[in-house]
Amino acid sequence: MCLAIPACVVELLPDGMAMTDIGGVRRPVSLALVDDVGLGDYLIVHVGFALSKLDPEEAQKTLDLFTEAGVPVRAAEAKGGV
Repeated sequence: MCLAIPACVVELLPDGMAMTDIGGVRRPVSLALVDDVGLGDYLIVHVGFALSKLDPEEAQKTLDLFTEAGVPVRAAEAKGGV
């Protein structure tokens, strides 16, 4: 089973990569499978690859559900003030 938590893009990196934040944990991910990613976008990530972009409202709903379940996952603030 896979668990997908919305990951927020906090920094765009060279070579088609981005730094993402999930509840304060930052991880680099490949953007090879997703187009037009920008700071503050939410992504569904699996094994280091962004699979799709997620609407910010849908991402917040998912994060709220995790919090209700006792898993505190807070939204990140992207570099550049997003």
